[in-house]
Formats: sequence, structure tokens, C-alpha cells
Amino acid sequence: MIEFEDSALDTLLAEDPGGPVVMLNLLRFRPDGGRESYQRYVDAVGAVSGRHGVQITYLGEGGRALAAEEGQAWDMVLLVRYPSREHFVAMIRDPAYQQIEHLRAEALVEGVLQPTVPVTGAA
Repeated sequence: MIEFEDSALDTLLAEDPGGPVVMLNLLRFRPDGGRESYQRYVDAVGAVSGRHGVQITYLGEGGRALAAEEGQAWDMVLLVRYPSREHFVAMIRDPAYQQIEHLRAEALVEGVLQPTVPVTGAA
């Protein structure tokens, strides 16, 4: 799934353990200009994300997968921290974000967006 569905956002909020959330993004770009389209998305989303407390904690180019099924290497890995799940959902539902969301969808042939929570006691 590339685009967000309201029911998925409602479930995300219903399962909220509280506190910040780090979203794992695994991205596979379309071969015909997907990376460039994603860069346009990144450039455009900056103004919106700043209003919602977004912090990029890691951005990396994907390499050859060492332990995965064939074809499961990702082009890019991104970790994005939000102060809360409510902040994430508010950004996705922000009318300004709605105007640029198509750039993300146009850029990707496949993507994973998964919320993560810290493991208590982990360093």
C-alpha cells in the first residue's frame, strides 16, 4: 500500500501505547524517475512536517540484502520520529500534506511504513 487509508490511521491511533513513535520507512522507487519524484516530495513536505514536530533520525541508501528473499533489497531506509501518533496522523490529514501526498505515491513502486516503539531497558 502506497497511500494512506483513514481506517489504517484510525487503527494506528486505537493501538497507541503513548509517547513518541518512530516510523520505519522502506522504500522501493519506480525505475522511471521515482527517486527524483521522491526528492520533490521531501522538498515539499518540509514545511508541513515542521508544524508537526517531525525529526528525521536516519536516512540511508539501501544496499544488497545479506539475508532476505530475492528481490527484497530496498532502495532507501528512513526512520522518522514524531512526538506522538496523534502528531503523525495530524500531519497526514493536514490539507497542505494532502496536496503533496501524490508525489510520494508517484515515486514508489513499493513501500513499507511501520510504527515502532522503543523496547524498555534497551540501550
